[in-house]
Amino acid sequence: MDFRQLRTFSCVAELGSLSKASDTLRVAQPALSRQIKLLEHELRTELFTRNGRGMVLTEAGHLLLARTSGIVRQLDQIRDDIQSAKGPPSGQVVLGLVPTVSCVLSARFARRCVEKFPGISLRIVESYSGHLVEWLHRGEMDLAILYGRSADLHLNVQSLGRDNIVAVGPRGCGLARKKSVDIGWLLRQRLVLPSHSHGLRALIEHAAAQRKIKLNVQLEADSFRVLTSLVEEGLGFALLPPSSVHGEVADGRLETTAVSRPMTRELIFASPIDRPASTASLAITALLREEVAACRKEGVWDIKLS
Repeated sequence: MDFRQLRTFSCVAELGSLSKASDTLRVAQPALSRQIKLLEHELRTELFTRNGRGMVLTEAGHLLLARTSGIVRQLDQIRDDIQSAKGPPSGQVVLGLVPTVSCVLSARFARRCVEKFPGISLRIVESYSGHLVEWLHRGEMDLAILYGRSADLHLNVQSLGRDNIVAVGPRGCGLARKKSVDIGWLLRQRLVLPSHSHGLRALIEHAAAQRKIKLNVQLEADSFRVLTSLVEEGLGFALLPPSSVHGEVADGRLETTAVSRPMTRELIFASPIDRPASTASLAITALLREEVAACRKEGVWDIKLS
């Protein structure tokens, strides 16, 4: 196996198409197909199933991708770092954000990145904390802002503070007129929550178990946008960070208030512990910290310092 073959394999696997990979890598399709066949010949197994919809990874292909995607990215970063030594930072940076952070940060941070670092290609991936941690460990992601107990993650971490959880309801539900609501009362209402794989759900389930309350969950949604839409339609209450629904509250579409027994989650900045950060990653890290501080100062993001 050589780097060119692995890079071709990784690109085809990601895009699921030889033609798309050809456009991305600027290499003719026959040459890419030949590299894939040479790799399959060396490994003595098929890596893709070819069908009318494109190239689909086989079980062996999934295994090879999991083991080599981080290596390919590191080699690309070495090239970018050498080029960056002669000028401004360049290369790709993959940034992971949990949904409730992404809705606050993504657009404004992407704008700043384009303005300050035109040579950096920023890829923002939105997912839940468990997935982001896995991708960081596999070398498929450079940085992430996520929720979790920092001591348990085996990553380079920095605490950004704690995010409060508030009660969220539809317009006219009366939450806006209250200073706070009793957590016991809230947990007995009809709720719209993420599924059990979500960290926020575990936090809410724990609070209910402590009070011996059985939750009334008629609807679940793992999409943050779907979750807030269901609340807006009056189908139940939710518990979310206030910053995540700032715009909806300002528009009068949702109402929020504090809960009597504060519920918080630790918000952390994480990066891989087993490899040096690229020049582009370091530049994005510094800019990201500036943006988080600006959001806090402007009141857009109500993070309580630890």
